[in-house]
Order: sequence, then C-alpha cells, then structure tokens
Amino acid sequence: MEIRRRWSYLGAAVASAVIAMAGVPGAALAQGHDRDRGHHDHDSKDIRHVLLISIDGLHEQDLARCVGANTCPNLAVLAQSGITYTDAHTPGLSDSFPGLAALLTGGSPKTAGLFYDVSYDRTLYAPSDTNCTGKQGWNVVFDETTGIDAENGGALVHLNGGGAFNPQAIPHALVNGVCKSVYPHDYIKTNTLFEVIKAHIPGAHTAWADKHAWGYDWVNGPSGQGVDDLARTEINSIDPATNTDYTDVYTHTEKFDDLHVQAILNQIDGKDSTGTKNSPVPTVFGGDFQTLSVAEKAPFAKGGGYLDADFTPGPQVSGAIAYADAAIGRIVSELKQRDLYRSTAIVVTAKHGNSPTDHTKLVKNGDTLTKLLEANNYLDPNGNFGQNNTSTGNLNDGSGLVGTGMVQTDDVGLIWLRDPSQLSQAVSTLNANLGCNAPGICADGPQAYILYGPRLARRFGDPALGRTPDIIVQPNPGVIYSASKKKDAEHGGNAPDDSHLGLLVSLPGIEHARTISAPVQTKQVAPTILRLLDLKPEWLHAVRAEGTSVLPGIGDDR
Repeated sequence: MEIRRRWSYLGAAVASAVIAMAGVPGAALAQGHDRDRGHHDHDSKDIRHVLLISIDGLHEQDLARCVGANTCPNLAVLAQSGITYTDAHTPGLSDSFPGLAALLTGGSPKTAGLFYDVSYDRTLYAPSDTNCTGKQGWNVVFDETTGIDAENGGALVHLNGGGAFNPQAIPHALVNGVCKSVYPHDYIKTNTLFEVIKAHIPGAHTAWADKHAWGYDWVNGPSGQGVDDLARTEINSIDPATNTDYTDVYTHTEKFDDLHVQAILNQIDGKDSTGTKNSPVPTVFGGDFQTLSVAEKAPFAKGGGYLDADFTPGPQVSGAIAYADAAIGRIVSELKQRDLYRSTAIVVTAKHGNSPTDHTKLVKNGDTLTKLLEANNYLDPNGNFGQNNTSTGNLNDGSGLVGTGMVQTDDVGLIWLRDPSQLSQAVSTLNANLGCNAPGICADGPQAYILYGPRLARRFGDPALGRTPDIIVQPNPGVIYSASKKKDAEHGGNAPDDSHLGLLVSLPGIEHARTISAPVQTKQVAPTILRLLDLKPEWLHAVRAEGTSVLPGIGDDR
C-alpha cells in the first residue's frame, strides 16, 4: 500500500511573517526503499527520506552572510529550493544535549530531561551501588568518558570509544523496587523521532552520527533501539597521526567530521556507516559537524571567532564554513548520482551557536559563580562535589561522591544545591553579588537573570522531581565562566549568540527560495520531519506535552 499526501505552504494568514511563499507538491511515503533506484517518475516530488545535518555553531547570521556573499554556494543552492527561517532559537538551553534533543524529540529540557551532557539527578544511585541501598544524588557524566576506554581513567585510544559502555559511568535507579542500570537511552525522558519512524513505517531504517561514541546513546530513545546504524565516533579519542584528540585545531576537526560525511555517503550508496555491509538507504539519517564550533571557540588572537559585531568571520571561521559547505556539496552530489535528491528533504541547522561573537564583549573572570557558591557553603568549599572528587582522581570512574549537588558552568550556570532548603539563601547571595568585580557573577545587565522557584519550574520542570536545577543563572551576554586560554567562546545557555541559529529546510519541488521571519524554535524540526514523512507529529511524546507545532510554511491540504 502507498499513502499519498499533498503538501502546501500556508498562505495569507502568516503573510506578515512570510516574505515569499508558494505551493509545494505533495510528499508520498513508499513502503519500501527500492523505488528510489530508478523506479520513480522524473518529476516526482515524493519525500521518502529526510537528511538532518547539525553544523554546530551555525548562527542565523552565518547562514545569511555566506549565502548572500556566495561563500557557501552549496548551502545557497539548498536555500534556493527551500525555506530559510531567520528567527529560529533553541528552547531554553543551548548545550549539545538539549540542542539535539530539541531536534529529535520536539521538546525542551523540561520534557526531554536533558540539560547538559554533565548534569545531576537527585533520584539516582552511584554506579557502584548495584542494590540501590546507599545515598541518592549522582553527578551524571555522559560524554567522552562514557566509553569503556575511559574505565579506570584509561586513555581514549579507540575511535569507537573502546566498543562498549564504561560501566563506571552508568548510574542506577530504583524502578518498581528493582535496582536497574541507567544508560543514556534510559536517561532521556521522552521518545525520539527515530523510534516513531521505526514503529510506523514498515521497513524503515534510521541512522545517526555524533561526536561522542557512547554518551550519545540517548538518541536511541527509551527503547534503546531507535537508531539502526549509530556511528560510534569519539571526537576526544586520540588520533594516532597527531597524538592529540580532534578538537585541538579546526583543521584537525575537519578530519573527524569527514568520518560523518563518509558515513552519510556510504548510507546513500546502500551501505552501512562503515561501508562494509549492504543496508537500506535510511528513512531518516544525518549527523553532526564540529569544525565550525571549534573554529568559533578558538582564541581571537589565533584567528578564531569573528572580526566584529557584524559576524564578519575570522580566518578560522571562514575556513570552517567553507569546509561545511563543501561537505554538504559532496552529500548532495551523491544523492543526485543515486537518483535520491528529488525524494529527500534536507534540514540544515545547529544544536547551538557560540557566545560571544563580538570579541569586545568577552568577559573571562574565571568561574566566579562556582567560587561564590563554594565560599558560602552551598557546595563543598573545596569543590568536592560529584565527579570533581573521585577517590582515584580519574573523571567518571564511578568513585565520585554521592548526594553532593553540583554546578555546571559555561556561558550559563546550572546549580543543583547540596541542600535544596537553602534555595532562598543561595538566591539572596547571588543577588548580592551581581557585579563583574570579584566575587561577582557578572549578571547585572538587562539581559541577565537568575531563574528559580515557580518561574523555573514552569519553564524547565520542578526541581523537586530530581532532574531540574534549583537555580539557573544567565549572566550578561559575553560572559563565559572560564579563564581558559584555549577558547574565547562557549555555549550552553540562552545568550543571543548561542541560541539564535541558522535553520534551512530544503524540499523537492520548491522552485524559489522562501524566507520566514516568524519566530520559531528548533524543537519544531522534529514534528516537521514526521509530517514530511506522512506521520503524526503527536506520536512524539514531547510534541504532545509541549504543544510543539510543525514549522510554519509546511501544511497539509488533504
């Protein structure tokens, strides 16, 4: 059976937000994948595949500038057959975990439960507590150390993270009286679009590639099996050619991103990500590029970041954008060669941007927020919380302290108090130290805020349930809670530069570029992908919970 649906662009109802719109022929969902190999009409506008690319660090201004200046010709071609959203933002937080969760679940951290790759959960037990009889409250670290290479502090010598989970990184939860391991796919609180697609499209195949081999296991969703072909690539693994990881300089990161490009090319060619096995062309697939993010964070003095407040790219950012554009060109070329281009929708966006882009706004006073909390005994005064204090000295080896609370800082501060009853006192201390002079937290400007209590609960969930931070501090734009000389920008929060992203949806059948200036959120990408594949967006739990709508400009005129 073949189900056919016609898609159109919304009309005058959003005319004030839409610069240009036109009708789009329908998308059809075929049951099998073989029809893409020469069996469909040349003029068919059927969408049978969706390719999602996250160019981490891609600001809306980057996309507009490079398309306008024709310095990203391949992205410009996609824009000519697609819709560009000029006011797209992340839903609340802009770290990689919540940023990708938005794209894959249709939800914010409130529903997906992902605040950072290093976070805290008051309900969990330590990895060593296999009976769940000890103290609760664990510093959850799902990053490069989630692979077994990191067990006992081992070196990250394998590109695939060692081929298994690090058991010392896996906490436990008491579920219906049974003590169970909590893997990353157990940690996410809602399903992903991969799971929906596999459940509702007979014979569907899914694939994804990201930066941490095992920490990103959560993309599988709670079933643990949403992604058929999850490329296990670890950006922090040691490249034997250089004896460094792939984040030292953006040109080295290109080598890592090339692995994701090659995985996608292999999948387009009917192979798995490794290119060693025959596999169906995925219904939904894609991956993450890190090169631009590394270039943006690189020190300004070494050619990183932007030259001015107008997003004029410095040499590293220019090179990184050119790399990403060329990579997309290779992918599109392969889609065309395999006669898949006209049946594939392509979404280009980012998990997050980086802040600040205007170097003159950069403030690096060190982690004054954590110091202030420690000095006032809201956290251990010596920093002995969670994975900051392991009995061995090795990060994420399972020997960290339990029930300590924690703070996670970048260009934001997420605070889980050691004692939640100290909330009012902690907020008073923060409010008394808003200035940028020590011991101030540099949150005294009009765009800064301290979020807690009912306002925080409405936006991010109730901290009493265990996952949500007690306090979120958004400092002045340009502040990063670091003194590191290795980077001049960061992400994680809700600053303008790390939350305002590029978003482009290229669809077969659009003959002219469309631009929509209405405010949208990146969490709308997930239901849009399902709609394009003729699936119900509300099959995503987060879409139902948060009322997430399909992106404007894509409608149903059945």
